[in-house]
Amino acid sequence: MNTTNNPFMALPTKPDWLDECPATSANSPLNGLRLAVKDLFHIAGLPTSAGNPDWLKSHPIPQQTAPAVTRLLNNGAQFVGKTITDEIAYSLNGQNIHYGTPINPKAPTRLPGGSSSGSAVAVSMGLADIGLGTDTGGSIRVPASYQGLFGLRPTHGLISTDNMVPLAPSFDTVGALTRDLATLSKVMDCLLPDSSSHTLLPLCVVDNLIDEAAHATALREMLGQWQQNSALEFASPIEIDTQKWQLNDTFRILQGAEIWQQHGHWIRTSRPHIAVDIDQRLQGCASYTYQQIQTAQDQRTAFVHWFSALVGERILVLPTTPGISPLIATPANELADYRNRLLSLTALAGLSGCPQLHLPTHLLHHAPCGVSLIGPKGSDKLLLRTAEYLGTANQ
Repeated sequence: MNTTNNPFMALPTKPDWLDECPATSANSPLNGLRLAVKDLFHIAGLPTSAGNPDWLKSHPIPQQTAPAVTRLLNNGAQFVGKTITDEIAYSLNGQNIHYGTPINPKAPTRLPGGSSSGSAVAVSMGLADIGLGTDTGGSIRVPASYQGLFGLRPTHGLISTDNMVPLAPSFDTVGALTRDLATLSKVMDCLLPDSSSHTLLPLCVVDNLIDEAAHATALREMLGQWQQNSALEFASPIEIDTQKWQLNDTFRILQGAEIWQQHGHWIRTSRPHIAVDIDQRLQGCASYTYQQIQTAQDQRTAFVHWFSALVGERILVLPTTPGISPLIATPANELADYRNRLLSLTALAGLSGCPQLHLPTHLLHHAPCGVSLIGPKGSDKLLLRTAEYLGTANQ
């Protein structure tokens, strides 16, 4: 697999309008902060490749800019480039056979995580302060975990996904990655709608998911310190049976059906060159039957009803990923098995539409990993406030 130290896409001359954004002052909330934009977001006058040269060839130069990009620029952020993504964002590895796999600065022999790989690496390397990305199945949360960053997957639907390449619209969200919590809070103040003040909710540890993580011992020690030192209330721990709810299969089928609806025609007519593992998943998307999709929809409805009640009065604490990032040299079959374990964790927020905040809390074998907070829909800023109370330190 070809790797690259440059997480940015090669672009033509920057359009004049980017230098003519509304003048910002020292009081602009994002003044002086550098913005790296995932190459799914349209920026007027710049090409969007969605991680694939055949997509680039078969689609016109965008004439409009994604609202999230405009909002950040208008609040003082400085655009520094578009970043490499997995092909049409359909991977959690961060690999790209066309433009190179961005090297994970915190663990160079390990995957950077995707599909917001380039945005995460740009921030991790110190080339940007804000990495704008998307999260459908974990594409903000996973690279944040693998690279020791803060990352928020917002409540589904709160931030516009207009003027960008979709993957699976009922799961797609726009999120951000930063090196510190204060910057992430500033970004989300600009992107999220104003919300009424929320009373802090008790934290609720998901025992079985914590115990299944590779960094379970370290997580247990940290949770004990939180309970001793934090003013936050802790509710009784719970367990979530991911097998009972068939989270992996339910998410995979519903996401796949939407992906094929969005991109099936392009794949059939353009016959793009796509990485083997992604192409295999895309062909699987085309094979789902009406009955499989209907069963998955029913399962999602039942799960969302149960999960919404579960998080209605609390914030769940669980690992973001099963552990540290897999090695780049991990065999394909092992990566596929790992992906299934990973999706069982990320599908909780994906299926429910709830916000999830990754906190970089640990190193294991010199590689980053951490913990997540999942709250009720609309509690995005509450999660950020809760993290402030916990005083989490970036590794």
